[in-house]
Amino acid sequence: MIYAALLRGINVGGNNKINMKLLKSTFEQAGMTRVTTYINSGNIIFASELSSAELSIQLEQAIAEDFQLDIPVMVRSLLQMEEVITALPENWTNDEQMKSDVFFLWDDINDSSILEQIPLKPDLGTLLYIPGALLISVPRENVTRSGMNKLASSRLYRYMTIRNVNTTRQIYRLMLAAGEQEAT
Repeated sequence: MIYAALLRGINVGGNNKINMKLLKSTFEQAGMTRVTTYINSGNIIFASELSSAELSIQLEQAIAEDFQLDIPVMVRSLLQMEEVITALPENWTNDEQMKSDVFFLWDDINDSSILEQIPLKPDLGTLLYIPGALLISVPRENVTRSGMNKLASSRLYRYMTIRNVNTTRQIYRLMLAAGEQEAT
């Protein structure tokens, strides 16, 4: 089965530095196959026969052993990523005009009631819930006024990991490519 591991809080502001080449090796030593990393923010595509829950535990332990860091690892299957991609409006971008992100949710907060706790001012952006993720888009001129900067100081913030829509779409494309390799 093809998965993406989304590591939370690595290589951000000089903290929790992890070299992607070494991280790839950690995943391979932990038994993952067809391991590919994408950009420096902790996106790893791989194949495994284990379940998402088993993988999260195993990979968190491997990272702790190899890097002496306690890094939360969210694992999403190809099907789960496809659901995110299908729900993402095609016109959402992350560029000079628009800031669009996917907030991947840990089970602790994965419920539609999360919408009521997100500080986005409704007239300044769009917020959608799908199981496992929040999809958020704000015109660039509204980003600082949108209220979303308050999220980082909330208790909810530690139960999510964020990728912009461009990164999310690329992770999905890499997962599809890995799935095609698996089929051959």
